[in-house]
Amino acid sequence: MKQLETVGLAEGYNAANHSNSRPLNSARKIAVETHRDGRYRHRANQSQTEAARAKGYRKGRGAADGPAGRFEVTEHVAFDDGWESGQARLEDLIQRPTTVSEDRAKSVLTFNESPDLGFDRSVNPYRGCEHGCTYCYARPSHAFMGLSAGLDFETKLFAKYDVARLLEDALRKPGYQVAPIALGTNTDPYQPIERELKLTSSILAVLDDCNHPVTIVTKSAGILRDLDRLSRMARRGLVSVGLSVTTLDAALSRLMEPRCSSPARRIDTIRHLADAGIPVRVMASPMIPGLNDCELEAILEAARKAGARAASMIPLRLPLEVKDVFRDWLEANFPDRAKKVMSQVTSMHGGKVYRANFGERMRGSGPLAHILRHRFQVACGRNGLSEHLRPLVRDAFCPPERAGDQLSLL
Repeated sequence: MKQLETVGLAEGYNAANHSNSRPLNSARKIAVETHRDGRYRHRANQSQTEAARAKGYRKGRGAADGPAGRFEVTEHVAFDDGWESGQARLEDLIQRPTTVSEDRAKSVLTFNESPDLGFDRSVNPYRGCEHGCTYCYARPSHAFMGLSAGLDFETKLFAKYDVARLLEDALRKPGYQVAPIALGTNTDPYQPIERELKLTSSILAVLDDCNHPVTIVTKSAGILRDLDRLSRMARRGLVSVGLSVTTLDAALSRLMEPRCSSPARRIDTIRHLADAGIPVRVMASPMIPGLNDCELEAILEAARKAGARAASMIPLRLPLEVKDVFRDWLEANFPDRAKKVMSQVTSMHGGKVYRANFGERMRGSGPLAHILRHRFQVACGRNGLSEHLRPLVRDAFCPPERAGDQLSLL
């Protein structure tokens, strides 16, 4: 596999250079007012910070090295044999840079038949995600690359540089049946490297030219770079956006999803999208009992005031290697409540950390999941948030053309 560096990143990619610095408006006031009484504050004290560093956590990363991929035969485990007691490991002193390799996919349009999903096809221009969300259900996908679901998932990224041409090939196939294409179903299409590579923008350009409907899921304010195009598509009924807001507490967000846009920026993004006429759904997911579930109503209210029309909520799900990544992060950053949180998580999945049964995996089961769902429904009713956005237009699609194509007969 060919190792490549992204455009303009010859010195090594540093996401800190690409943080959003737009002045905050009233969205920031909403977040501040919500935390004024201290109910939602999640501040790690010095001992918790030292414990996290001792486990190999690096600044700006959501996971430590993490477990080896489930397909690997061997696994390396670090331990202190007494000879180097009190000395820092070399790998802990080095900030691991982000690398981007080429993903030479032969096709990019993926189909599914899951009854739990609201779409049957998707495109993901990237593998891995630098946002570093500790709870990300996509982490296990890195095992197929022989890599870890922990730090590898955040630092060893793969990009489908030819995604626009491959998408055109898929849309040009005879007998293609139109349905909305979902972006962001595995990893965030607007993660930091999109600023340089613009692969998501190239996908939208293809879909815009051929009047193909698309849905986008993200937690990044970077989507505003495509605001003009999305606004034009929205006027033709071709696009809707789901904006993920997991917390209104900036401190908790920095720990749980270290390289995402701040909560205030995400609320601000909802406002910009709504003002541009783009239908927006707020996604209060995942809801983690004992950590951010107390903010559910506040998140929905802030999003509705910003212009969201619909909402969704999913309890925390920890498939495969994600359970180990999340549990290690929880014990390192919130040792005072780690056992309680994991106990409540298992209570929402039939006594297991996670159950993948259709119909349950996205909703959970048991009294706690039922209460969470009831709270969500009441809050949606109070704020006038629906469960679904309006259907997108499908009958305007025209297969993409290329230079040299024979003119169609009229």
